[in-house]
Amino acid sequence: MKKSLFLLAFWLMVWATYAQSNLRGVVKSATGEELVGANVILVGTGRGSTSDLSGNFQIRNIPSGTYTLRVSYLGYESQVKEVSVPTDLVLEIFLTPSALLTEEFIVYATRATDLTPTTFSKVSKRDISRLNLGQDIPILLNFTPSVVSFSDAGAGVGYTGLRIRGSDQTRINVTVNGIPLNDAESHGVFWVNMPDFASSVDNIQIQRGVGTSTNGAATFGASLNIQTDTRQDEAYAEIDNSFGSFNTRRHMVKVGTGLINNRWAFDGRLSRIASDGYIDRASSDLRSYFLSGGYYGEKHVVKLNVFAGAEVTYQAWEGVPENLLATNRTFNPYTYDNQVDDYKQDHYQLIYTGTFGKNWKANAALHYTYGRGFFEQFRPNDRLNRYGLPPVVVGETSISRMDIIRRRWLDNDFYGGVFSMNYISDDGRLDAVLGGGINRYDGDHFGEIIWMQFAGNTNIRDRYYDNVAVKDDANIYAKATYQLTDRLFAYGDLQGRWIDYRFDGINNDLRDVTGQVKFAFFNPKFGFTYQVAEGKQWYASYAVANREPVRRDFTDSPIIERAPKHENLQNIEAGFKRQSANFSYNANIYYMKYRDQLVLTGQLNDVGAYVRDNVDDSYRLGIELDGAYRLTEKFTIGGNLALSRNKIAEFLEYLDDYSTAEFRQEVIVHQNTDIAFSPNVVGAAILDYKPVKNLEISLLNKYVGRQFLDNTQNEARSLNAFWTSDLRFNYALRPRFVKNMEVTVLVNNIFNRLYEPNGYTFSYFLPGEGVSGRELVTENFFYPQAGTNFLAGIKFLF
Repeated sequence: MKKSLFLLAFWLMVWATYAQSNLRGVVKSATGEELVGANVILVGTGRGSTSDLSGNFQIRNIPSGTYTLRVSYLGYESQVKEVSVPTDLVLEIFLTPSALLTEEFIVYATRATDLTPTTFSKVSKRDISRLNLGQDIPILLNFTPSVVSFSDAGAGVGYTGLRIRGSDQTRINVTVNGIPLNDAESHGVFWVNMPDFASSVDNIQIQRGVGTSTNGAATFGASLNIQTDTRQDEAYAEIDNSFGSFNTRRHMVKVGTGLINNRWAFDGRLSRIASDGYIDRASSDLRSYFLSGGYYGEKHVVKLNVFAGAEVTYQAWEGVPENLLATNRTFNPYTYDNQVDDYKQDHYQLIYTGTFGKNWKANAALHYTYGRGFFEQFRPNDRLNRYGLPPVVVGETSISRMDIIRRRWLDNDFYGGVFSMNYISDDGRLDAVLGGGINRYDGDHFGEIIWMQFAGNTNIRDRYYDNVAVKDDANIYAKATYQLTDRLFAYGDLQGRWIDYRFDGINNDLRDVTGQVKFAFFNPKFGFTYQVAEGKQWYASYAVANREPVRRDFTDSPIIERAPKHENLQNIEAGFKRQSANFSYNANIYYMKYRDQLVLTGQLNDVGAYVRDNVDDSYRLGIELDGAYRLTEKFTIGGNLALSRNKIAEFLEYLDDYSTAEFRQEVIVHQNTDIAFSPNVVGAAILDYKPVKNLEISLLNKYVGRQFLDNTQNEARSLNAFWTSDLRFNYALRPRFVKNMEVTVLVNNIFNRLYEPNGYTFSYFLPGEGVSGRELVTENFFYPQAGTNFLAGIKFLF
């Protein structure tokens, strides 16, 4: 009897083992489009899967029986159905759009659509997550068309930046959920203030050229329109850790409640990133969080986003002198232990979007950003008169120079509101948007001496300069797409923008900068889109943008005596788009004609600071190509190429002349020269290989042509062309104890190229031999990027 029972138990175990089955299927929309990343769960079993790039899913090792299968996807109604296992059927799950209002309209007003006649790319959450191991957004966008990215510390953590079509960050408009992000005064975006923000981004649209009307700083070369994470219907938790070269590490925790009572959802993220940097002492200690909560009704959504970042970054701003590149590429002139940039920034966004009847949608948002911080500097043997201080008398000795430590502070508030209203006609031929915003910036700039080598008649926290700036920026735009025929669409976009900028106080060079400037701009845009067939279209557009000077253009120049003029850009875009199941490409040409572009010329103001001046005539002319092709089920190849010509008709260079007893500046006229930091060739090539299921290997290549450091087109003042290659491994597993586990390894610069994507230069005359009795000295400084280095991360999704 015992033997019989044992054999029976053994047989039942074997039978149960062999009775394990797999369940396979595909998730599609009602129109047949494969849905990537849909959640598929066997209710009550703890087993589940997510759909892959082809919409396919598979749940393994399921005991025989009848189960409830739940399939959900953002923006679609969840579907529940009974399934029996085992089965040989490949399930087809079709999801219909959700009755709940989605969040896409939050960014709709400031984005281009498929029918907008302008040049743009979209970077999805999946594209971002495959590279996101803690590096900043400029590094993650490095392989998109016409982009050149760089890092002060050389490894993508800390101060980073990017240029698009040669336009730097001050000419690239950035919005987050339609809300301006650019600093109102410098027009820059300091990504270091938003550590690990990419982990809370759903998608980014990059418009090149003037693009469509938006809020905030002028789009004067490109725009980045960022949408943060949208609602997740299912509860989730995510833990993400990565480590790499230069003691780089990132730790992130992210949680979400999913949809509660079919109406409420809450999400949160907490991140910490640290790195020693490639450059000596270029360390970063970064912290951030992102909180979001919202009400999701059938016709209305109300959402609150609160996110903040805090950074302490050792300064690597000076770059490496050219003469040290061959022997000490990691040189940093700063050695004082607290030579840091210390800044905090908090963002608050209250967003509403809703539908009114079948034709109208509306969006409105209130926002507030609070920033405060300083950078600290040790200044050896500095002049006291630079701080408005008399010499310090010790006994009979008068000391006018000494070591000091100073802090320069910025304490600012930025707040306002944006809105948009969208009307779509009953027949769908007219899609019109009315939108705009009004914002105020209030910034306090001041400096302190916190230590002196010899005690003087000053107290700690005494301010040696203090000035306040208030900037009001208002805009309104109306844009519409109208279907003229079955295939032809007309587009129009009119924007008015008004700026009132007021200064009051003493600047850091002890000059009174009190004054006021006002601007009123009209920015029209129009174009046509022609759909040749499904997935094929031509487009062409003409757009105008106007841009006010930045803060330094006013504070470095007397506003009344020598006020800089605003810049003007006229932009023509034309292209062709092709989209099919296995093949897609875009081809476009552009012409960007500038009037009164502001550039550094070497000219000095009355206290010896370099100022920018307007140049009458300059332009950018180029061709851009990008596309991807699925060669087989395992191989996909993609890339982009930009060829351009970027010229200034006439440029006046001012050179300091120290060859005589009396200082002077010599003026040299240059004609038809290349615009600084505008390579004629920028390209990327990406090869993706999937040798087995859930493993993806990618080879990422980037080429950037020669860049000139100034507008003289002098090769002695330039950055060499470079080619880099990175290797990325992504492997996804689905162990029973988590919903998904993903391992990513990124090996950057696998061929150990020595390259520098950024730098600066200045030249001057010194006494020397020759007929003129002088010699020209040029000093170049570069920001070297790291050789071969790696980052590796592991992500758990629950």
